[in-house]
This record gives sequence, C-alpha cells and structure tokens, in this order.
Amino acid sequence: MAEIKDPENTIIMELKDGRVVIELLPDIAPKHCERMKELARAGAYDNVVFHRVIDGFMAQTGDVKNGNAEKDFDLRRAGTGGSDLPDLPAEFSGIPHDRGTLGAARSQNPNSANSQFFINFSDNHFLNRQYTVYGRVIEGMEFVDNITRGEPPASPDRMISVKVAADA
Repeated sequence: MAEIKDPENTIIMELKDGRVVIELLPDIAPKHCERMKELARAGAYDNVVFHRVIDGFMAQTGDVKNGNAEKDFDLRRAGTGGSDLPDLPAEFSGIPHDRGTLGAARSQNPNSANSQFFINFSDNHFLNRQYTVYGRVIEGMEFVDNITRGEPPASPDRMISVKVAADA
C-alpha cells in the first residue's frame, strides 16, 4: 500500500477491480487540483463513466454533466460536457506525461479544461507542455490498466466513488 503523505491532496478512486490512489500536485497545478477536490467532495465524479479508453494511450473520464451512469445516461453524449463551474486556465509545466500521470482533458482551446481528465497508460511525451499534468497514480495502476477499452466502450467502466483522502 502506498503511503499517503498529504491526505488533503490525495484522491481515492474506487474502480470495479480495486482502489486507485492519486497524489495531486498542487505546487504544479493548484487550480486543477482544487477543482478535482471540489468535485470529488460534491460527489460529482461518483458513477461517472470512462467514455474514451484507448489501448496504449489513456483512459478518459470526468464528464460530470453527461457521464453519470445513473442520471439520464446517454453514452453518445458522454465526453461532451464538464461541470457547471467555469473552465480553468492552462497550468502547463515541465512535468512529463509519464505512465500513471493525470492530465486535464480539454478542447482545442488550452484554457478549456473543466472536470474531465485522463490517466496515461504509457509515457505520452507528445502531450508534454500541451496538457496540464496535475497528479499521478501512486497505487492501483493495475486497476486502471483493466478499464474496458473503446471510444466509447460498449459497456463502459465507471468511477464508483472518488473522495479526498482527508475526508475518507
């Protein structure tokens, strides 16, 4: 089990196969970390599907508006929304998009990240300094590796629950 050094900046994500522990990087991307904690504390990420999962690349989730498997769910719309909060400014850094890092999903506009994020399955350095890195998986990457693939997957996996470790 990974040692949780800073419970206020650690996310506990329950997936179908087990627990994923994500260490946030508030010194690198403070606004993105705050947003993730705010949405986790509101329960907004609970039951949200992984709507875009590309083998060897990444698993994307976090569409709290259209991705909740329990609220008027239409998989065709998953991935097209965010939250009711304003978009975030880019917080690009020199932190590389290595396997297990958490990146902010966005549109063509660098300042359009909101609630969606992805976890890299492999080193994706072509994304460096183009997408905000704001966390890294420190435990449970094997459970991320088991997420069902597809764009969207025919039967998508979901985040069962997402909590800030300090609140768990």
